[in-house]
Amino acid sequence: MVDPMHFEAHACIYGEARPPYPPALWDSLRGLGVLEPGLRALDIGAGTGQATGPLIAAGLNVTAVEPGRRLAAHLRRAHPEAAVIVECVEDAELPEKAFDIAIAATSIHWIDLDIALPKIHRTLTDNGRFLVWRNVFGDPDARTPFREHVARIVQDRRTPPRPGPDPEDVSALTAEFTRSGLFAVDVVRTFRWNIELNDRQVFRLFSTFSDWTAEEADRAATAVRELGGTVVEHYMTWLVALTPANIPCADRR
Repeated sequence: MVDPMHFEAHACIYGEARPPYPPALWDSLRGLGVLEPGLRALDIGAGTGQATGPLIAAGLNVTAVEPGRRLAAHLRRAHPEAAVIVECVEDAELPEKAFDIAIAATSIHWIDLDIALPKIHRTLTDNGRFLVWRNVFGDPDARTPFREHVARIVQDRRTPPRPGPDPEDVSALTAEFTRSGLFAVDVVRTFRWNIELNDRQVFRLFSTFSDWTAEEADRAATAVRELGGTVVEHYMTWLVALTPANIPCADRR
């Protein structure tokens, strides 16, 4: 089974190993009006600050929720302007109507939505937005020799797949976000992009994946060397923007 605290063991390299979110995502968020200076943002599952940093740079006041103590320590050092809560969002005490936006950036698959969605709904202002996005490492529409190597590594596993909805299946996740009636979908967008990586970068990146072992990451790095020393990875990032439903306080769960 995958370990939700896997990232703690890689806290020292996590921020450098993971590529940043693509500029097109931030342009889209800017177009939605959610990156205005002075807005109050709740960053859920913030890690070492891959989303926190750009939010602060845009002038937002950020409260970051991160359960990993080592990850949170890196986050505080990198972004001292952020208020950091070292807890799971399911356990955190969040004030009512305190945030203009809440985001879950490549973290939603670790969150118990039955517990978290009502809390997020309560902590957002009436005109707030809940923004969920994820980097998908490997565009399923882009077939490359390196991705064929990756597919063989995955096929050789004997461990069961991650339980729950596929975090890359936007339609399934969108249905999960809205089934409680607390949120309605406003925008769904997908951005495609690519990045060139060498064998060391591939090893470090794949080592941060919760369902990859060090041996598997080394096999991926070996494949890069066999393919000439660098590969172009085709990735995608999906974004779902949701608006909170107007539900009387007595009916909220």
